[in-house]
Amino acid sequence: MARRASPEVNAGSMADIAFLLLIFFLVTTTIEKDKGIARQLPPKIEDTPDVIIKQKNLFIVNVNKHDQLLVEEELMDLKDLRQAAIEFIDNGGAPSGSPEFCNFCKGKRSPESSDNPDKAVISVQNDRLTSYKMYIAVQNELVAAYNFLRDRESERLYGWKYTQMKKAIDEGDITDEKRVESIQEKLQTVQDLIPLKLSEAEPKKSGS
Repeated sequence: MARRASPEVNAGSMADIAFLLLIFFLVTTTIEKDKGIARQLPPKIEDTPDVIIKQKNLFIVNVNKHDQLLVEEELMDLKDLRQAAIEFIDNGGAPSGSPEFCNFCKGKRSPESSDNPDKAVISVQNDRLTSYKMYIAVQNELVAAYNFLRDRESERLYGWKYTQMKKAIDEGDITDEKRVESIQEKLQTVQDLIPLKLSEAEPKKSGS
């Protein structure tokens, strides 16, 4: 009995089908944007002397492996972190008449908290198992605290918020060179009043 010949598969259109599928997935797939923090590293300084920071000028924020906040050794919700940081930076605890007295601070002026914004340092330490989402959220709240105070002082001095001035410069809304230079000087003045002193300690090795 003669063998029946197997019908040939026409593969001529397979390349077209694959090409159409490729276009389909390219058009319909959404790529999630990475989130990050814009930071400019300071220039390297050789033989930097050790800086002694008074305990009252140090605001310690810990984040554990469960994404829980421990601020100044007390549990705190993320939503309360910004206000706590503002109160610390703006405390103005240095006595009146001293070189460190802050005449623009509106805080409680507690002698047990920071002397002035230039002395106030916020130290953040994460666990190695802290989620990236929580890490970013904590950083955002702390930077927002600095921006709040910078906006307040910028409005007091110039009638224009710090963040608005910075946005206008960054986005190139102002083209006049003299005005750009003037705004940059104003931004620097506000930064000198409220310097962003946010340090990150090495993450904890143990998942505590």
